[in-house]
Amino acid sequence: MGKLLPEEREKVAKPLLWVAMASIAMAFAGLTSGYVVSRSSLLSTNGWLIFELPSAFTWSTVIIVLSSIALIIAGRKIDQNHQKATTLWLGLTLALGLGFALLQLLGWQQLFGNGIYFTGKGSNTAGSWVYAISFFHLLHLIGGLIALIVTFVKSILGRYTAENHLGIELAAIYWHFLDVLWIYLFLFLVIIR
Repeated sequence: MGKLLPEEREKVAKPLLWVAMASIAMAFAGLTSGYVVSRSSLLSTNGWLIFELPSAFTWSTVIIVLSSIALIIAGRKIDQNHQKATTLWLGLTLALGLGFALLQLLGWQQLFGNGIYFTGKGSNTAGSWVYAISFFHLLHLIGGLIALIVTFVKSILGRYTAENHLGIELAAIYWHFLDVLWIYLFLFLVIIR
């Protein structure tokens, strides 16, 4: 069995990616639904702790939006066959993605410092939900970071051209999905406190 042609790879890869993203979206729909149900039942008994989200989560939201903008620019640069500029913008996207992950960890540290624990003595269901939702997103983001690393290395090696850049396109679709997903989760957690 020979290698697939670029157009054959695209026919296979894109639908699989969309199915995977739909599955992830459904998982987060379940998580946010569980959050709402828990909140509703605990609010009536004053068992729901209302607290401010860490400032690091706000900054991480800004960073992930900037990373998506950088990735859009990388896509435009490869469409113009500017390989060095593409590599530069992919590297910036990766750096911003790593910054997002670091800010998420700092957000958990801020929560912990404010007495909001995931589990154990002194924990509260509201805090546990924030940890769980943000951790589950971070797990999926690690997959996105791996995709960005692979794409960045391939770009350094000159593997992408204006005619053949499916890897960049697939990484961008997934990364933008993670971006939109985080914005939804962040706004959800800000609004439904």
